[in-house]
Amino acid sequence: MNKVLKITLLVLAGAFLVIQFFRPTFSNPPIVPGQTIEESANVPAGVQMVLARSCNDCHSNKTIHPWYTQIAPVSWWLSDHINEGRGELNFSEWNTYTAKKKAHKLEEICEHVESGEMPLNSYLWLHRDAALAPEQSRMLCDWAKAERAKITVE
Repeated sequence: MNKVLKITLLVLAGAFLVIQFFRPTFSNPPIVPGQTIEESANVPAGVQMVLARSCNDCHSNKTIHPWYTQIAPVSWWLSDHINEGRGELNFSEWNTYTAKKKAHKLEEICEHVESGEMPLNSYLWLHRDAALAPEQSRMLCDWAKAERAKITVE
């Protein structure tokens, strides 16, 4: 039994070392002036602070990549998560969205924050400071509703 355990551990350690050679590339796409939400919408300082702390790592081109993003298989999961988040909503590309899409995304921001779906619990495991207090959720939702009301959807 001891020999089987040693062989199993050696195989697992070897596999862990091998997968380190298959890591995704972590980079932030360039931020184009005039396309960010801060440049194309009225984003008060308090809202900007909450977006930076709780949203931008997954929903902008300003992702901070900590050391653990370089360790597979965590790197694979994080890469997929970031790409999915940017694909769903990217504050760095806000002004490329149609008015209809902006209105929809603002509505979703409010829905996801109010329901507690965002920020994701898996993100909060390592980013406790990203958790939203009830007044921060309300502030984001109020802001999103006010911005949505300004948009003319055709």
